[in-house]
Amino acid sequence: MEMVPSLDPGSPRVRFGAEMKRLREAAQLSQSAVASRLGCTQTQVSRLEKATRTPSKSDAENLDRLFGAVEGVSFAQLYQRITAQPGSPVWFRSWSEEIEPTARVLRSWDPLLVPGLLQTEAYAHHLFSRGPQIACEEVKRRVEARMRRQRILDREDPPMFLVLIDEGVLRRRIGGPELMREQLSYLLEAVQRPTISIQVVDSECVAGLAGAFMIAELPNGEPNVVHSDSPARGQITTDHDLVVSIWKRYETIRLWAYPEHISLKMIEEVKREWT
Repeated sequence: MEMVPSLDPGSPRVRFGAEMKRLREAAQLSQSAVASRLGCTQTQVSRLEKATRTPSKSDAENLDRLFGAVEGVSFAQLYQRITAQPGSPVWFRSWSEEIEPTARVLRSWDPLLVPGLLQTEAYAHHLFSRGPQIACEEVKRRVEARMRRQRILDREDPPMFLVLIDEGVLRRRIGGPELMREQLSYLLEAVQRPTISIQVVDSECVAGLAGAFMIAELPNGEPNVVHSDSPARGQITTDHDLVVSIWKRYETIRLWAYPEHISLKMIEEVKREWT
């Protein structure tokens, strides 16, 4: 069952979808007809109109070409308003509210940290609280958002979550020994679920040093989506060449991964070292 995030009726993304639907119906075009002009699927058009999918720049440009400047509506300007909302990382809200909840399979690689979907509250709190000039209320808000994000793994139909983490993550001190023991215990508990797999990657794997990323496989023939990290903001893309490149990197990293039963023994051994 697809999770649908609650939507602000006044948000630019909702306005984008509403104007798209209104102009489409005024032009007596079906969703399939618009999809063929946008180069996407009918399902994606439906999600744009319902505001459960964030439009891309090319979506906005194509809609402006399709409908013209009807009644002063500019999809390019609406798109700019979406991406310019202050105080809220739209790029990540798109991923956590739209991509992760609908994915069939999530593949994750992280060379530095436990991935967010498997972080304990204490681990996440320590990470956020060490951000530059961050207020206590903001730390609390981010931790709560991260804990809510993890609920997709507790659903009746959770996605498969295939995790690759660098061996160094197990020994990278985040907080104190007690926090690290709790975090590693949580990993051992999480992997008992049939939908979660964790493999530790040999620290000599150079291919993974380029940075963390996730690959989402979506249902209904929709293209795979990649989220790659950077210090300032992440990149979310369905660009074929970029997705293929990340897939190749993932497979290269996976060749350096220990089998899961060995990985779990390593996690257990390192957990005992945190005394």
